[in-house]
Amino acid sequence: MSCGKGTAANYVVKKYNGSYHRFSTMLRDLARRMYIEENRDDLQKISTFFRQNFGEDIMSKVIYNDVKDDSHEIVAVDGVRRIMDIRYLKDLPGFKLVYIEAEMKKRYERIVKRRENTDDAVKTFEEFRHDHEQESELQIKDLKKNADFILNNNGTTEEMYEQIDAIIRKLN
Repeated sequence: MSCGKGTAANYVVKKYNGSYHRFSTMLRDLARRMYIEENRDDLQKISTFFRQNFGEDIMSKVIYNDVKDDSHEIVAVDGVRRIMDIRYLKDLPGFKLVYIEAEMKKRYERIVKRRENTDDAVKTFEEFRHDHEQESELQIKDLKKNADFILNNNGTTEEMYEQIDAIIRKLN
């Protein structure tokens, strides 16, 4: 949470004329349609319901089809949290998994400032730390072992951009 996935994806869109797909978009779409508050807990409940009733790979299938139909040369996907999330994505031509990491205190400061979810502005550091014990967060560290690139986002935004540029250069 708040490691810089969205910032990195937005940079790719802007600088490289890419596109951007988020796992959470489908959850937020459902929450809005059902008039459910868009807080982390409720979005996780929606995710859990769909994965338990339609298969662990249901969200991966949605993102795979969204990306497969995307005509952009560079496509950023934000919100990969489980090994199952890359089940289909890894079959896309040119797929590379970039793992972005940042210190917990820095990520906490970002989440409170950003206020993407309705409960972010009032979240305490202890609540943020507890959020990392949720089912949706438990497999994230396992993804690092499968990453093609690891991006450290403890520095400035510009330093992160330089790392992204270096990745893009390696792929071209």
